[in-house]
Amino acid sequence: MRPVSAVTSPSGKLVLDFGQNLVGRLRITVQAQAGATVTLRHAEVMQDGEIYTRPLRGAAATDRYTLAGEAPETWEPRFTIHGFRYAEIDGWTGGDPAENITARVYHTDMERTGWFSCSNPDLNRLHENVLWSMKGNFVDIPTDCPQRDERLGWTGDLQVFGPTASYLYDCSGMLSSWLKDVAAEQAPDGTVPWYVPSIPGGNYWTPSRPGAIWGDVAVLTPWTLYQRFNDPAFLAEQYESAKAWVDLLDRLAGDGHLWNSGFQLGDWLDPSAPPEDPTRAMTDKHLVASAYFAWSARHMAKTAGVLGKTDDEKRYKELAGAAAKAFAEEYIGPDGLMTSDAQTAYALAIVFELFPDEELRQKAGRRLAALVRQAGNRIATGFAGTPVIADALTAVGELEAAYDLLLERECPSWLYAVAQGGTTIWERWDSLLPDGSVNPGDMTSFNHYALGAVADWMHRTVAGLAPLEPGYRRILFRPQPGGGLTSASARHETPYGTASIAWETTDDGYTVTVHVPTGTTARVELPGHEPHDVGSGRFDYYPAFAGAASSTTV
Repeated sequence: MRPVSAVTSPSGKLVLDFGQNLVGRLRITVQAQAGATVTLRHAEVMQDGEIYTRPLRGAAATDRYTLAGEAPETWEPRFTIHGFRYAEIDGWTGGDPAENITARVYHTDMERTGWFSCSNPDLNRLHENVLWSMKGNFVDIPTDCPQRDERLGWTGDLQVFGPTASYLYDCSGMLSSWLKDVAAEQAPDGTVPWYVPSIPGGNYWTPSRPGAIWGDVAVLTPWTLYQRFNDPAFLAEQYESAKAWVDLLDRLAGDGHLWNSGFQLGDWLDPSAPPEDPTRAMTDKHLVASAYFAWSARHMAKTAGVLGKTDDEKRYKELAGAAAKAFAEEYIGPDGLMTSDAQTAYALAIVFELFPDEELRQKAGRRLAALVRQAGNRIATGFAGTPVIADALTAVGELEAAYDLLLERECPSWLYAVAQGGTTIWERWDSLLPDGSVNPGDMTSFNHYALGAVADWMHRTVAGLAPLEPGYRRILFRPQPGGGLTSASARHETPYGTASIAWETTDDGYTVTVHVPTGTTARVELPGHEPHDVGSGRFDYYPAFAGAASSTTV
């Protein structure tokens, strides 16, 4: 990528803007006398006209090249990458930087498999931000951030982002390899490290402390890969690792079936949490942990079922039921209100199917929508609640509340970062404060994909494309327009070929076109019409969504 601008900073340094927060390194072509040095410094943001490096913490993010004195010399570092949009160049003698300096983007070689577009340009930019954050953090391992003195393979970040990642790219090879590392790093008692590879010496980030969301990667991510690629080997290869994790949770929860003790990150980076303590969320940490215990136990039962392990399937199904019952008794009141009256609590309980009956679930759904409205449609969830809140609202018939949440532009919200000029997903909802200053907290990355997990809902609900059976052997086309959008489309390269959907408004309602790849079937569910199944081919519906009979062509 070429720089889009080159300016002289107040300190007299040449500063390049590449227009996109990216991960990679600079390639320079320069000529100068032998011994002259060019210094390259990298940063994601600017403050007061200078590159701003405080969010990098201890990372120098600096390269130096000493010239041999032969003209011209072209160089880029070979054994590092940086996360940056801006580069400060000191000692430059190479002429026009737009011609002689490029940013080279690097990520693991994965095939692009998923696309999304709609009539709202801000949502399209949000989706691009998700894509760029995935590319920048899928470099040999799935890192949390690429720029500061960290870039570790945090397990929870990947667990919540896995469904989005496996739509956008064929990351099956990379993630199945990394999951083997997760199993290799797992402690004998079943504890999954917070990050893999596990780097020793980090205060409370130690393998001796199991944590919900993060450790659940051992169960939930193999299931995600199985659902997206229909390869039971993902489940078989990780089975003992997944089983060890759930068995550990069973021991920790004890006879009460509640994981209500020990250290937890909980709803990490809830926007109400102060900069100095990202764990201080509105939702009880142990509510989050107990919800995930029930959810992982349920998926352990499903995994055992796929692999034909009937005894384990029965055991974990009973365990999941006991955990769900204990959760409901502990955290859900008789009126459907929860002990933590917060968006994350309701969203987890709805999506994880923890309500004992539909009446309570609907009451909770109404309360969740009310909380969204009370917050002015601003997000109030962190790493635990953000991936599920849109699905929770949709599941209880509050679709417009989900769209209101998605389309809000005030901080904190997904589109706030877009409005601030963000080109990747941020770690904090307010990594850049409304006054333009950088958040004072230590956790202030501008390239963190976890909160971009909402893109999976955009693919499945806004556009309406989802797997109905593992590997898209059966496909679900169920668009649910809202939010004033006039069109949306999604395209995915399934193991069987290209599946796609596109819908747009007309004077009579909507037109919808779907493509079903050869060797698959699809379920088409359009509002106002009876759901029906179709085989491979192209199907056009016009008008759709208006109560009129649809017509199809193949």
